Amino acid sequence: MHQWLTGPLSVEQLTVSIPDLPVHLSGVRLTQLTDFHYDGLCLSDWLLQEAIAASNAANPDLVVLTGDYVTDAPEWIHALVPWLKRLQSRHGVYAVLGNHDNYQRRSRHTITHALTNAGIHVLWNQIAYPFGTDLPLVGLSDYWTPGFQPGPVMQQLAPSTPRIVLSHNPDSATALHSWRVDLQLSGHSHGGQIFLPGIGLLPAKLAELYPQLPHPLRRYVPILRTCYRTVQTWAWAQGFHRVGKNALYVNRGLGSYPPGRLFCPPEVTVITLTRQ
Repeated sequence: MHQWLTGPLSVEQLTVSIPDLPVHLSGVRLTQLTDFHYDGLCLSDWLLQEAIAASNAANPDLVVLTGDYVTDAPEWIHALVPWLKRLQSRHGVYAVLGNHDNYQRRSRHTITHALTNAGIHVLWNQIAYPFGTDLPLVGLSDYWTPGFQPGPVMQQLAPSTPRIVLSHNPDSATALHSWRVDLQLSGHSHGGQIFLPGIGLLPAKLAELYPQLPHPLRRYVPILRTCYRTVQTWAWAQGFHRVGKNALYVNRGLGSYPPGRLFCPPEVTVITLTRQ
């Protein structure tokens, strides 16, 4: 899609209040970038350069990347990594993988190895402490992989401990409702990609139709099945949401997937944490 149909890069500002956040961490700033789909087609270098510049201009304490660095072939990560190495922050860059980063048998290893060699910390059901023990960073495996088992990870943290969770697919917020999640950062849905004035998000509307079709007919309308499966809760396709007591933010991402974006601008998110 051309920029005038997609919309220019949007730098979204978000402030999140966290109970029990230590005073010395109030004002901490994070930037989130997600869903690059860097494959020579779905993300231009000029947009990627603009997004990295926007992240650096925010002077973040931490940069988080929430998956889908490539679309299909994992080798594209080697072309993306030199760009990602330009990201600047005081406490490093942390990442989780998305469903497309597990697309082929070798994808997870290739992408993890390339990001790690670039100095990016890749978390797969792990806890990191970029700010010390007062604010752990939990990175989960992708929701669609057999490795998605948040229990053993989340149970390592005391309920009184504030934490940020990186999880590519926003549907994982349902599985995480049993644990404290002060802020879950996700991507995956690309904000719905296609927004039609007067109608809303097209994939959400198509997903609503899928369950209404008789089972024998569903295989003949694959686009409905795709939209239905991409996320189960299209209300979480973008923006900030409360999921019970937990908080979820879904970034619209930078890249796209065929047929592309329409009136759904790419996004870099700047997040400021405050003490509640």
